[in-house]
Amino acid sequence: MEPHTHFIEQRASLPRNMIENSMFEEESDVVDLAKDSALEPDEVVYEPRSSRLLVRGLGENDLDDEEEDYESSARLLGMSFMNRSSTHNPSSSPYNRQAPPRSCSCPSARMLVVGVFILVLVASMAMVLYFLPGCTFTKVGVCANSSTPMEPSYPNSTNGELFPWNELRLPASVRPVNYDLSLTPNLTSMTFTGRTVINMTILHDTKHIVLHSSELIITKATFQSVEVKVLEYKPWQQIAVSFPEDLKVGQVCVLTLDYAASLSHTYDGFYNSSYNDKTGAKRVLAATQFEPQAARKAFPCFDEPAFKATFLVRITREPGYITLSNMPQAKTTTLPSGLLEDEFEQTAVNMSTYLVAFIVANFTSITRNVSNTLVSVYSVPEKKEHTHYALDTASKLLHFYNTFFKINYPLRKLDLVAIPDFLAGAMENWGLITFRETSLLVGNQSSPLDKQLIANVVAHELAHQWFGNLVTMRWWNDLWLNEGFATYCQYMSLMTEFPQLDLGNVFLGVRFKAMAKDSLNSSHPVSVSSQVTTPEQVSEMFDSVTYEKGASLLLMLNTTLPDGQFREGLMKYLDNYRGSNTVTEDLWNSLTQVAQESVSDMMRTWTLQKGFPLVTVSRKGGHVTLTQEHFLLSADNTTHTSSLWHIPVTYVNDSCSSAPSCRQIFTLRNKTATLNVSDSVKWLKLNYMNTGFYIVHYGDEGWTTLIDALKTDINTLTAHDRASLIHNIFSLSRLGRVSFRQVLNLLDYATNETETAPLTEALSQLSSVYRLLDKRQEQTLVARMKAYIWGHFGQLMDSQDWGEEESVSRQELRSALLEMACSLGRQNCTDQATALYDQWTNSNQTKQIPGDLQRVVFSVAAQSDLGWLSLMEAYSSTTYDSEKRKILQALASTQDPQSIVWILSTGLEGGIIQTQELPLVISTMSDGFAGHLFVWDFVKENWDKIIEKFPVGSYPIQSIIKSTTSQFSTQTHLEEVQGFFSSLKERGSQMRSVQEALETIRLNQLWMDRNLPTLRIWL
Repeated sequence: MEPHTHFIEQRASLPRNMIENSMFEEESDVVDLAKDSALEPDEVVYEPRSSRLLVRGLGENDLDDEEEDYESSARLLGMSFMNRSSTHNPSSSPYNRQAPPRSCSCPSARMLVVGVFILVLVASMAMVLYFLPGCTFTKVGVCANSSTPMEPSYPNSTNGELFPWNELRLPASVRPVNYDLSLTPNLTSMTFTGRTVINMTILHDTKHIVLHSSELIITKATFQSVEVKVLEYKPWQQIAVSFPEDLKVGQVCVLTLDYAASLSHTYDGFYNSSYNDKTGAKRVLAATQFEPQAARKAFPCFDEPAFKATFLVRITREPGYITLSNMPQAKTTTLPSGLLEDEFEQTAVNMSTYLVAFIVANFTSITRNVSNTLVSVYSVPEKKEHTHYALDTASKLLHFYNTFFKINYPLRKLDLVAIPDFLAGAMENWGLITFRETSLLVGNQSSPLDKQLIANVVAHELAHQWFGNLVTMRWWNDLWLNEGFATYCQYMSLMTEFPQLDLGNVFLGVRFKAMAKDSLNSSHPVSVSSQVTTPEQVSEMFDSVTYEKGASLLLMLNTTLPDGQFREGLMKYLDNYRGSNTVTEDLWNSLTQVAQESVSDMMRTWTLQKGFPLVTVSRKGGHVTLTQEHFLLSADNTTHTSSLWHIPVTYVNDSCSSAPSCRQIFTLRNKTATLNVSDSVKWLKLNYMNTGFYIVHYGDEGWTTLIDALKTDINTLTAHDRASLIHNIFSLSRLGRVSFRQVLNLLDYATNETETAPLTEALSQLSSVYRLLDKRQEQTLVARMKAYIWGHFGQLMDSQDWGEEESVSRQELRSALLEMACSLGRQNCTDQATALYDQWTNSNQTKQIPGDLQRVVFSVAAQSDLGWLSLMEAYSSTTYDSEKRKILQALASTQDPQSIVWILSTGLEGGIIQTQELPLVISTMSDGFAGHLFVWDFVKENWDKIIEKFPVGSYPIQSIIKSTTSQFSTQTHLEEVQGFFSSLKERGSQMRSVQEALETIRLNQLWMDRNLPTLRIWL
């Protein structure tokens, strides 16, 4: 599954925050799920308590003078607008500590003796009881012999009877073999009925069959054709059937369950969706999203990845619709009611339940036959012309993967379907891949950057047909075996098959972003050995560590092994475990068989512990000492771990530094090791092309030598190596190992820089500093930072052409430079953007704005009232999904309070702005000064509504938390964020993203304390 479209975003537009460690991913599009529920009158306008002066009545009724809220006005000016509680007078509390009396009385000697005697007696009794052999204490405090087995505790079912299972994971005593599913959705009443027939095998003697069911009303159950009673335990979404006698090992049996349910109004399970056709008429449809744990919302099942089975699906529909499922349609039967029943072929492969999918809609398609597989792209009829690029890309990539893995895609058809209402970026259902419209559809006139987005998502999902579908992780703690591989393969395949898309820079940015998250103490290992059991814990595995760090480690391993061994090892892994479930060690074993050396010894140090190493270089003549330690950002003097990694240290030197043949490698296994080089070597650059997942500190002398080399000849290092130096020195500044003055010294070379990777990295890092200063109201430093950016990059900004540009890399650079220039109010930039927007509107939107410039042009226009209103009209009318998304980002960039509040309220309500877009809206608003005043209060006051739309722990929730808190840098904000999330309890207080947010705020505080004096001197 692709939970976000981070790979393809222009990196400088929503830069990765080097201080805040925020992911800064943008959410892609989806349609609203609350579209049929109107807001109550008092919900139409969201009114932050800290901003009442600005928004009451949305301008329709101005405040009377006596109603003016002074506190709100002050907060708009940045004066402690968040912590309302901090203004309370502590002396008003009835619980204030009283002044102590001036004297005290001493106890008598007799009282002291008695007290000591009692203490000794109690302690003696406790020790006797503690050391009684075989004695343990029960819940009621009774001493019981530990040799006596304790009776396990079972929860109560909904009917009051004991439920026969007491764990979140299902028992391993029963294994499903085949599901026969029949579903009848009613798209008028938004309900459905179903029958699930499960053929199963008994693996261990048992009196119980336990499986999953959520929000389904079981109307009848039979076992071996005999009606049975079903028990349900809703908190764990489990049902059970119990028997008086054991079911015996090897027994084959059949459980049939009839049920009814409502189509889901959230984005998972079997859910309803809608869109308006070209006539304005509302069209409804139903689709599925089962990963990670929502198949149980559509049919009773063993909803864990290791319970693979085959599936036969039947769906009843009205004549005006089509149905799709994983397999080709086998036959259609007309029922006496006039409805049609479509039956699909039984799956030719064993599948996990989360990969099952079905759709009922009125979509149209285009098709092509590729290597004996019928490839089709489906969309709503109005967008059929936008499907051609996806079909071309999927066809080419399917052929590539078939050849690369030497295992052909096993199904006879492969559908790619654009769903109007879809929360994830895409979902790899076997044979029926579902996408957001913005992740699959693109017009012929769209820019190469827009096409890069589509190619990335398609490549990711097709890779899953092997990594995830053919071979599946055993449990969600090893999710990286699915997502890390799909992420790696998407870049590998596109750099091979679509070199014109220039994915190398994007993949470099992905590795930088993974390091930002993994440098925190709240990170987690790629392969998690600790508990991943609850739905929230499973959802939180879908994050940057699982995806991007996983991909980064695979890249590092590939560049370390001799040519061809990595690919050969992957083919062996797929061949050995096809149709099965695996753990991480299975992958290392397959690679070890090929490499003839233990890959596991090296890679376990990278996958079983969180974080990554910092390699420090010191040199005396020809002796270079390398020292490793955990690169851990900490604001509270957290003890650094003694972790060690097996680091494949690559390096080049001044005599040969840019060609791949220059690369040398040294494995650092211990805390410290010595590398010998010639005395004539002037400098070393470690981590060639940044293919290793570590950061390098060269020491003062080493940094000075490298900076001088770049100032002498900028091409002495590759563009990726120059970007790596910029990233590393900013990271070291956050760690406190280098001063910000050293950072600025390195950036002095950048006035001569022209390549995309180092420039976008520098702009991203500087933008993060600028925004943090802006939110702290450090106006003098904000002005100086703006002058610094203009001084170093202003000439390059002004020299950018505003016409069509074919090179993807140049488009990435141009959009980054111009978005930075216009956001800082550079006159030349805003004038050009305004002129382009006027041409676009005056031509009735027929004179196209280059795709990579649309966001900056729209954002400039959105800062005026007339421009914002005209963009709102364009948003409602455009049929181009990529353009629509950029317009929404521009609308959300407004600094007008009334517009900000309207967008937030409308996004939560759904309809004009789809609820699925709310994380994107919040992320965009948080970057602006006015917007960030509102979004935190909005999230707090609407938290319960938000988690109704997006599950606790899901990627949208992670994104919302990061966006709203990652630019806080004061104690007041820290306490408010901590207090709010602590109050949530089971509604989100234990999320890893909350710990990350608190860490980030503390780090922001620390960075400001360390660097404000330097900035005041040197900027």
